[in-house]
Amino acid sequence: MCELLGLSSNAPATVNVSLPKLAEHGRLSGTYNDGWGVGYYEGADVRLMKDSAAVGDSEWIQFIASHNLRSQFVIAHTRKATRGIRSYANAQPFVRELAGHAHLFAHNGDLPGILKSSALQADRFNPIGESDSELAFCALLDQMAAIWTVQGAVPTLRQRFLIVSSFAGELRKLGPANFLYSDGDMLFAHGHRRKHAETGKIEAPGLVSIQRQCQQDTIGLVASGLSIRGDNQQVTLFASVPLTNEFWVPLAEGELVAARGGQIVARQLVDQAMAVSDTFCDNQRIDKLGVAAD
Repeated sequence: MCELLGLSSNAPATVNVSLPKLAEHGRLSGTYNDGWGVGYYEGADVRLMKDSAAVGDSEWIQFIASHNLRSQFVIAHTRKATRGIRSYANAQPFVRELAGHAHLFAHNGDLPGILKSSALQADRFNPIGESDSELAFCALLDQMAAIWTVQGAVPTLRQRFLIVSSFAGELRKLGPANFLYSDGDMLFAHGHRRKHAETGKIEAPGLVSIQRQCQQDTIGLVASGLSIRGDNQQVTLFASVPLTNEFWVPLAEGELVAARGGQIVARQLVDQAMAVSDTFCDNQRIDKLGVAAD
C-alpha cells in the first residue's frame, strides 16, 4: 500500500484521494488496518480527516470521495501500528498550531529508542497518543518554534530546511525515517528506508516522486486512487511506492527535498549542501551555483 502520499500544486486543485485503492499498492490489501488520515491545507489552516478504522471499513472514506476538496498541499497516510494502540489519537497525519500556522506531519517507520534520544526531546509540544511518530513531530516543532515565534513571519527556506535536515539525521539513527511535513508554505519530504513487499528487506528507497504538468482539467491517476482536477496544473507527488507504471524518481537514502507550487525548490543529499532551484528566491541570497549562501 501507499503508506505516505504528499502533493504540492501550483494552484488549488480538487484532489480526490481513494485510500482503499492506494492501500493496494506495495503490500497486500488489508494489511494496513490500524487507521488512516488525510489533511488538506486551506491557507494557513488544515482540513484534517482521519479515523482509527481500516480504510476499507471507515464511513469517512465515502465522505471524502463525495466532496471536491481543493488544496495546494495534501498529506495522506495509512497506518500499520508499530507502537501505540489502534486509536484516533495515533492515526496520522498529526497537526499542531505554531505561530498561527497549522503544521502537518506524517511518518512511516519504526523509531525505537526515541524516548532516550537527547536530540529529540520536546518541552513545548506534547503527544496526545502513544506513537513514536507523534513524539518525533513534537520534537521537530520544538526546534521550529525558535525561528517561527521570534520573527513573526514565515522563516526563510534555508532556516527551515536546516532544522528539518538536522531532525531527519537524528531520526535516521533510530530507524526508518520516511516523513512528510508541511507548514502551509512548503512541503518537505524525506526518504530513507522502508520494508519492500517484493524482497521483505528494509532498504532504500523509502519515498519516490513524480512531477506532472497538464493543461487539461484532469491529471489522471484515477485508477491508482488519486485524481487531480484543475486547469493548468503543475504538481509534484511523493509516495511510498509508485502509483502508476510511469517512472517515479526514487529519493536517495537520506535525501531531503522541499516543494512549493508543484515544483521541487530545494534538495539535499546526506553530507552535502542544500541545493536550491535557480527559479526560487525568498529573503535569502542564492549564489550562482544554486546553493543557499549564509
